[in-house]
Amino acid sequence: MTRTRGARRAGRTPWLYLAPALVVLGGLLVYPVYQLGLISVLEYTQAQVSGGKPTSFRGLGNYTTLFSDDQFWSVLPATVVFAAACVLCTLAVGCALAVLLTRVRAVPRLALMLAALGAWATPAVTGSTVWLFLFDPDFGPVNRLLGLGDHSWTYGRYSAFLLVLLEVVWCSFPFVMVTVYAGIRAVPAEVLEAAALDGASQWRIWRSVLAPMLRPILAVVTIQSVIWDFKVFTQIYVMTNGGGIAGQNLVLNVYAYQKAFASSEYSLGSAIGVVTLLILLAVTLGYLRLLRRQGEEL
Repeated sequence: MTRTRGARRAGRTPWLYLAPALVVLGGLLVYPVYQLGLISVLEYTQAQVSGGKPTSFRGLGNYTTLFSDDQFWSVLPATVVFAAACVLCTLAVGCALAVLLTRVRAVPRLALMLAALGAWATPAVTGSTVWLFLFDPDFGPVNRLLGLGDHSWTYGRYSAFLLVLLEVVWCSFPFVMVTVYAGIRAVPAEVLEAAALDGASQWRIWRSVLAPMLRPILAVVTIQSVIWDFKVFTQIYVMTNGGGIAGQNLVLNVYAYQKAFASSEYSLGSAIGVVTLLILLAVTLGYLRLLRRQGEEL
């Protein structure tokens, strides 16, 4: 009986330590999500906000309106493709530089770490403005170096997305680089030496030795990158002036902002937010389920 009580107390102890953080998360996360879902099923426009009309229950009416909007079905695949490209490029650059950090001496390693952390610490608005200047058709140095004259990167749909992708990768890869580098340093040196003695190339060592051992860490940075890149807002809004010409560079977050604040359709903007949240939950849970099927402990 005493052992059972002791086991119960031991099982409750971690939750007691986590209780303050859970309370804070409940206030900062659960309540806003609840409000988001609530507004998405109400008639909530500027008239209701100003008190001119009473709030009424619409049920799934806002979602019906959203799913019947052709613009939503053009923005959704663009968001998915753009986010996937950002995630893949961020992981590729971050992992490559993490491996590079293990191959260079202390001074270059420190310089690269400081430069990466500087990019990571730069606010999104500041970074977006700097990248706009670098690729400016009149004064930017990139066009001069490439001999492109007055080519406007933000005029075309794909070139604008490419420009935003470069900025997103620039400010996102340091997290992947530092995290993966820490994981590589934890791998026993004997394992890497044995692979090198067997004649494995650097790519083969990464693919067959490091990547399987770092899979839990890669899972964390992948999920984090998916969440960050799928909900990109500032870079798109600043660099394409609110979504590009005729909305050609809209993503879901900017689309929701336009519906909620530019058009004062707050309930429709909330419905877009709920759809975004559900997509992220589905992608995250699906990825974790795939890893568990492969026998990974997370």
